[in-house]
Amino acid sequence: MSQPSDSPKISPKVEKDVEKEGQSESESETTPEKQLKESKSDGKASSVSPSQERKRRLETPEEEHANKHKKEKQEEERLKMQVLVSNFTEDQLNRYEMYRRAAFPKASIKRLMQSITKSSVSQNVVIAMSGIAKVFVGEVVEEALDIMEQWGESGPIHPKHLRESVRRLKHRNHLPNSKTKKVLFNT
Repeated sequence: MSQPSDSPKISPKVEKDVEKEGQSESESETTPEKQLKESKSDGKASSVSPSQERKRRLETPEEEHANKHKKEKQEEERLKMQVLVSNFTEDQLNRYEMYRRAAFPKASIKRLMQSITKSSVSQNVVIAMSGIAKVFVGEVVEEALDIMEQWGESGPIHPKHLRESVRRLKHRNHLPNSKTKKVLFNT
């Protein structure tokens, strides 16, 4: 490092100390908080928060491998689903779109659950119950369609098909029987 002649001279020892401080500061600047600060000062927004960076550093190699495997598996499932949907007929695609769009109103589910439990219900529980209800309705409708096929009928599902579907599902113990209580011991 050369100094201009009119400025005061810095001793070589001080110059080396300053260089070492600069190096140690740049090495110590690798903490996530300082990286975030630097990225903000550059005008760029960092996509990784300090807490996420700490969490990432705490992961063991096994966890990293498991997470990588999980992401690969999810990507594989997504691709399989994409291939399946691309091979649907127009009728199947319309049904699939209706299935994806169909949902129970969250407010109604929440009101029903709160009236039964007599307590407040979190949003996550409402979402879970809405999904369970959708699966339940799907099973009943699927069974009703099988019944229509067995009876040699076609067209829309009628209430008689739904009632028979529920009766058969109860008989197979896929549904709880709410009207009668099971007796454990006969006296």
